[in-house]
Amino acid sequence: MPVQYEGIRQEHVAVRRSAGLFDVSHMGQVETSGPDAEAFLQRLLSNDVSKIADHGAQYALLCREDGGVLDDLFTYRLGDRYLTVTNAANHERDYEWLAGHADGFDVQVADVAADHAMLALQGPRAREILARHLEGEAPARMRLGPARVAGVECLVCGTGYTGEDGVELLLPPGGAAEVWDALLADGVTPVGLGARDTLRLEVCFRLYGNDLSEDRNPIEAGLGWACKLDTNFIGADALRGFEPAQTLVPFAFTAEGIPRPGNPVLVGGEPSGVVTSGTLSPCLEQGIGMAYVPVTAAKPGTKIEVDVRGKLRPAEVREKPLYRKEQ
Repeated sequence: MPVQYEGIRQEHVAVRRSAGLFDVSHMGQVETSGPDAEAFLQRLLSNDVSKIADHGAQYALLCREDGGVLDDLFTYRLGDRYLTVTNAANHERDYEWLAGHADGFDVQVADVAADHAMLALQGPRAREILARHLEGEAPARMRLGPARVAGVECLVCGTGYTGEDGVELLLPPGGAAEVWDALLADGVTPVGLGARDTLRLEVCFRLYGNDLSEDRNPIEAGLGWACKLDTNFIGADALRGFEPAQTLVPFAFTAEGIPRPGNPVLVGGEPSGVVTSGTLSPCLEQGIGMAYVPVTAAKPGTKIEVDVRGKLRPAEVREKPLYRKEQ
């Protein structure tokens, strides 16, 4: 997946206004099956796995014993088996972590990344365009089901990473080019990693390695909603009663400038935090980002400063998401 095809701005706007196609085949997949599959995943994942309906999807964190985040994941339930999608850079570690905790459970944990390509069709016209190539039904948001797309058997998932409607397609690697070509021929714009990042940041979706890491826990990252502490997942004990000193907030510059990861954040003139993600928003036409700041500075409207290469840029903590459709 290249950083860009035509250009980050053009690709970003295409997804917001029409439809874009991402080749995210670098993502990994782990399949869990067997009589104890649900109980096993309940022990490893932060959310309540028992709440995943058949052909449903759920977001969760994979945590260490101390609550540090190893990865954020989507898990799909397919009858009596589960398919968990991992972040590319973490896939091998995630698989080893999952497989390494299988003792005592009657489960089979398999690395099936080589069996899947993954394409993401996103944007307000994504479903309209998909329908012209679909044999079967397109699933609702956070649902999935089998269907043929451009003649290729796919698992069509109502999920995405852009803040727009759309689907993600899991399909055999040998059929990816055929589906890709058919959708592009129908007017869909190919989109690279650059716009994938600006799109997710406008709607404040976290990126592992930037906003999430082993040094931060889900409570600090504002993901407590995805942690069901009564399920006793690995890391739950460390999170019970945890009171964060810092929390992840979205912000926007109130003057010119572009924030970048690692930029220091000042509150009241004092170094107080750090930018984890930053970019120039193509839709808002201003610098935006996310940063860890003291909880006392997390209220929307709080004035902060960001040190960009030695120059202080004024900014303001904002509500999530930074970009809303009515804008």
